[in-house]
Amino acid sequence: MDDAGQGRSADTAKQTASLLHIIGLKKTYGTPQGRVAVLGGVDLSLDAGASMALMGESGSGKSTLLHLVAGLDDADQGEIFVDGVDVTRLSDQGRAVLRRGALAIVFQQFNLIPSLTIRANVAFQARLAGRYDAVWLEELIHRLALENLLERYPEQLSGGQQQRVAIGRALALRPRLLLADEPTGNLDEATAEDFMQLALDVVAATGCAFLMVTHSERLAAKLERRVRLSAGAIEKP
Repeated sequence: MDDAGQGRSADTAKQTASLLHIIGLKKTYGTPQGRVAVLGGVDLSLDAGASMALMGESGSGKSTLLHLVAGLDDADQGEIFVDGVDVTRLSDQGRAVLRRGALAIVFQQFNLIPSLTIRANVAFQARLAGRYDAVWLEELIHRLALENLLERYPEQLSGGQQQRVAIGRALALRPRLLLADEPTGNLDEATAEDFMQLALDVVAATGCAFLMVTHSERLAAKLERRVRLSAGAIEKP
């Protein structure tokens, strides 16, 4: 086999081994002053059952990277493999299917459904994916202290309460890949600690991969790996 063939075989093996595998990811945005590079060729891998904190200054490209992995935006260049599927080659429908099943996201914005009760919001994605588990749902409700809120609607909750509901909705799916963008920003310290332990419990029990954007060194230290983005590139150790 020639060198090029060996390289392709190595890439294929890595895609198989890693639940998340990012190759040469680039993204720019247009401004009145011209195109601005947000990601300048990012390579990143995360295995099943592993956890990683993605850190960096504001504007370094952290949230952009998560949105590209989730198929919520288009990359200019590069490949993103989630559980062996190249997200960059999927149609809009294919990306939606991925988000309903293999992948769950906790956003900074809660994105709850206003017309559904809190119980229905927590169960929504799991029901949509055919993975509803009543016992697991009740455990999440208890651990996120949502028992007294279940018949309310999102507009009747505080920001911190809505964030707990959004976290429960993502974990109820038991996804293959859990993405979280500053998920504890609206939570008090004790609840943030509870979320981290719950997320790590899910990783251990299901073998999912967990990628979290955070500014908190304290929370990042609880994850197996820490990677820092700077000016659209991963800093060398």
